[in-house]
Amino acid sequence: DGFFKLLPLLAIALIVLFVTWLVARGARKIADRLTGRTEIRSSLKALIDTLVTIFVWVAGLMIAATILLPGLTPASLLAGLGIGAVAIGFAFQDIFENFLAGVLIMVRKKMRIGDVISCEGIEGRVEHITLRETHVRRLSNEVTIVPNSMLFKNPVEIYTDDVERRHEVVVGVSYDTDLEEAREVLLTAVQNAEGVDTEKRIDILAFEFGDSSINFKLRWWAGSTPYDMHSTRDTVVRSVKRALDSAGI
Repeated sequence: DGFFKLLPLLAIALIVLFVTWLVARGARKIADRLTGRTEIRSSLKALIDTLVTIFVWVAGLMIAATILLPGLTPASLLAGLGIGAVAIGFAFQDIFENFLAGVLIMVRKKMRIGDVISCEGIEGRVEHITLRETHVRRLSNEVTIVPNSMLFKNPVEIYTDDVERRHEVVVGVSYDTDLEEAREVLLTAVQNAEGVDTEKRIDILAFEFGDSSINFKLRWWAGSTPYDMHSTRDTVVRSVKRALDSAGI
């Protein structure tokens, strides 16, 4: 008897859920349209869409629950949700930690999809950011799935935050070398190397006495990607070798 008396309320609750589904779809489309007019990142757009959908579904489920169980008031439902949230929070602490870290990672401006990063020995290109994890494709093409809490709690180096970064290499010359002459030769060699930004400062610094050489540190600006780093080091080393050979150093 109780089941048959509940059937009309069950039908209304199902209708409410169907309407909730329609409203969630419509709200997601509106959010897409509004965020599409802005220049925010795609990961942040996805976060906004997800939060809007979750909000609509929570409201719809609460309404359906109060219709299906007339003795259940919104106040008692909210109180039950609070107690349940505490219990679920303790049970799934790591999941919620990664979820909140994912939200904060998406909100902050740094670390975009496509950036090359390094964190706790993991180095690669950010391929995908979700609410729980970030996919980092290593330079050797493997994909590492990193929990968001790890990226949020630990220092993260972002190599491609700007289009250029500074690179360096050490060159040693013998003790009987004229250091002023060597410095001029090295400076010209770096300036002539392909890929080096000659508009920015190039440093040729004698910085230590080696076992059998005076060591210079060569620093220059070039592209920030790993390939740019290896490419310009290659051109600088070859250019320096040719220049030192020509100068008899």
